[in-house]
Amino acid sequence: MLRLDFFSGRKAQPIADDSPWEVIDLSNLPQHIAVIMDGNGRWAVSRKLPRTAGHRAGMSALKELVTTCGELGIQILTVYAFSTENWKRPVDEVGYLMHLLVEYMEKELAELHRKGVQVRAIGELAELPQAAQKALNKAEQMTRKNTGLKFNIALNYGGRREILQALRQIAQKVKTGEVDLEQIDEALFSHCLYTAGLPDPDLVIRPSGEQRLSNFLLWQCAYAEFWTSTVMWPDFRKQHLLEAIRDYQKRNRRYGGL
Repeated sequence: MLRLDFFSGRKAQPIADDSPWEVIDLSNLPQHIAVIMDGNGRWAVSRKLPRTAGHRAGMSALKELVTTCGELGIQILTVYAFSTENWKRPVDEVGYLMHLLVEYMEKELAELHRKGVQVRAIGELAELPQAAQKALNKAEQMTRKNTGLKFNIALNYGGRREILQALRQIAQKVKTGEVDLEQIDEALFSHCLYTAGLPDPDLVIRPSGEQRLSNFLLWQCAYAEFWTSTVMWPDFRKQHLLEAIRDYQKRNRRYGGL
């Protein structure tokens, strides 16, 4: 079996593990990949397990995703972990998700730091439980000078809410005279988003068969390429990420032009 060699040259070696692709072009990788981690609950229900078992299984998929992105040399990975709408779920399930977040940080932070990953949380973080805020703050502080993969975790995140808070920031700047109306442009608006300073996603991946954004990075995904799969998130592995990248590399990104 041939392995994927991420660092030997511009193109990786062929994969001989019954995968539906043969090569990944390392000269044409997406700079920023965004992933909607979907399907944990349905994965568990289909196995007659509690929904919480699906969320725990999803942690393994996340670990493999981060590792593979780092090995490939992907610059930025943003994952949708908890939306502003997810508070509507049962209290016990929400509590378990927050517990898993803290557990993930406690178990994986040292390894993420060793690999040079820079961890950052985006969203309305002040509304998260104190234990979650503390774990995220520790991760951000420990890894803030790392120069490897930028790993963004979207928590208590909503695209519409993000746009509204950006509008409020700009309105306040106009009110105080810091900004004139004529100065408001896309660059200023982007600077007021949670993702300020980062390029927009090139590729958005959504497993579980759903084909919608679900209020994720609405402004940033204006020209992103989408890739969907019926695979539930807990079953998402390296081969699925590589398949998504291979499909991305076949596309002609025209950004509205010819």
